[in-house]
Amino acid sequence: MKAVTITSEGTPVAGNVLNVEDWCDITPGAGEVVVKTEASALNHLDLWVGIGMPGLNLTYPRVSGSDGCGIVTAIGEHVNDSWLGKRVLLNAAVRQVEPILPNASSAPDDIRMIGEHDHGTNAEYFSAPVQNVLDVGDADPIEAAAFGLAHLTAWRMLVTRAKLQAGQTVLITGIGGGAALAAFNICKHFGCHTVVTSRHQWKLDKATELGANKTLLDTGEDWSRELRALTNKRGVDVCVDSVGGSLHFPIIKSLARGGTLVTCGCTAGASPKTDLARIFWNQLNIVGSTMGDMDEFRSVVSLLKSGMKPVIDSIHDASDAQSAFARLESGEQFGKVVIRWQ
Repeated sequence: MKAVTITSEGTPVAGNVLNVEDWCDITPGAGEVVVKTEASALNHLDLWVGIGMPGLNLTYPRVSGSDGCGIVTAIGEHVNDSWLGKRVLLNAAVRQVEPILPNASSAPDDIRMIGEHDHGTNAEYFSAPVQNVLDVGDADPIEAAAFGLAHLTAWRMLVTRAKLQAGQTVLITGIGGGAALAAFNICKHFGCHTVVTSRHQWKLDKATELGANKTLLDTGEDWSRELRALTNKRGVDVCVDSVGGSLHFPIIKSLARGGTLVTCGCTAGASPKTDLARIFWNQLNIVGSTMGDMDEFRSVVSLLKSGMKPVIDSIHDASDAQSAFARLESGEQFGKVVIRWQ
């Protein structure tokens, strides 16, 4: 089958992206479905796979892709044949069942990511456990692929982890990325007041067109005073961040008393300066968040079915997938970068 492969680790990642015509065919295992891909979408995770994440011991060539929508064409044992012909959307976070041990306390499920630990959706076909796909009916496959992982990530961050309440003030850093724009969509759904940041004025202008209440141009300096001025000195109830690095400290200084920083990544660095005194004195919450489970995914897909739309930056034919990777790698995108397989 046709596939978009990453031939080796290194940067720029786009330079190592190669289309192949003879990637190995897929046979469904027990409890799995095989999906003929209509559309896949890129995430920053695709770049991490191309860079070569420390500790993963990835082998190359490999197929990345953790967002995918398509038609079920084959099923494995113990899968009901009613799945055949259904258009489905993937949740790439596969729950790992851990052994039950005596005196063990409960903990969040460990996950294995399709498109990271296993070959993913940037191919003519992909496979997944049947419990990790949902029927999306007549949804547009390009919109569905652009919707899935980003909105699932944002839903868990805001609703599950940060306990978002309607009408709260939410800071979203790095507007333009998929997770940031998904968080923006969800905040609008809950009637929240949004403040968004970017290093690019044109991205702030686009966010304003979409309905952002306040914008803040990030010049690389500490912008916490400016943020507090935008909120009448109160600060924000919640901050959604995947950047980390030097942004962490101004975020901490921008939270209202009892506020929550929820993070799903650290693309700018994992060891930032912080302020423990401010954290305990203002009773701040700092929580981590990763992907989401199938109950959360059902909530997210219900938003898609009810009319919520992803922001799409660009659509690339599979034959030109290298340009899709280059677009994401440039950091100039505003919304999701989608690969069309139809």
